[in-house]
Amino acid sequence: MSLWRVLLSILFPPLAVIDRGCGSVLIVLILTLLGWIPGVLAALIILNRK
Repeated sequence: MSLWRVLLSILFPPLAVIDRGCGSVLIVLILTLLGWIPGVLAALIILNRK
């Protein structure tokens, strides 16, 4: 996980997981709309998975 991805996931979480597939983007987008912190946490978890 690069520093660029971490910063992007903090600023706009759905954009950080755009290359992980449509499902990941939708999950992170919905969580971000429900609250910024759940979206950031989900993005960081998805980015940390291999």
